[in-house]
Amino acid sequence: MGQLTVSGRDTAYVWVGRDTGGQPDPAAVLLRRAGALLLGRAETAVVLTHDSAGRPVVQVDEVTGPVELAVSVSRTAGLVVVAARRGGAVGVDVERIRPLPALALAHRWFPPAELAWLGDRPEAGRTVDFLRLWTAKEAVGKALGRGLRDGGLRRLMPTPGLSLRLVPGVEPVRVGHPPLGEGLVLAVAGYAATRVDVEVVQGPGHGLTAERSASVERTSLPVVVRGN
Repeated sequence: MGQLTVSGRDTAYVWVGRDTGGQPDPAAVLLRRAGALLLGRAETAVVLTHDSAGRPVVQVDEVTGPVELAVSVSRTAGLVVVAARRGGAVGVDVERIRPLPALALAHRWFPPAELAWLGDRPEAGRTVDFLRLWTAKEAVGKALGRGLRDGGLRRLMPTPGLSLRLVPGVEPVRVGHPPLGEGLVLAVAGYAATRVDVEVVQGPGHGLTAERSASVERTSLPVVVRGN
């Protein structure tokens, strides 16, 4: 496991684990680990709950009341990713790279500017570019606390890049695509007016990215597009 390096900068930390659909839920294990490391308490003191919208809540009880840690969870086939941040809201999304009708999906779901950008990209990498935009929208929606509701798929994203960049619009949200591993696209978003760093504390290794689960793949992507 990677070692946590806590700096004075606003940082979103990312943990990655296998998801075989068994118990205990690997997301819960990673959430407790994140809470213990970033809140400075034993894992047994970390309380996991959910808010009214079903989003995970990580907290520890102090004399003055509960202290919460901003967290976000994403799953794809055989993989679970948890992001945590002390400086404010965070969102994360991960997808495996696989064949997709990228332009058809973009035509249906994305704004014209993103469709045009995607159409100008090299065909060989178009699926990855589509997934970068898609995961960015998912991560930003989670950081905003409303997912893809209210036109989230039409929300214009910055040009995909490694560092977190401001999302066009009035709300101070940043999103970027830190490298995670071959065959994966990761997006991390933070509600912040200034720079947010990302540190992958526990990344893929020991064959993690190649491992497949027998469970059904969990993804928000539509897989069938009919017509235009």
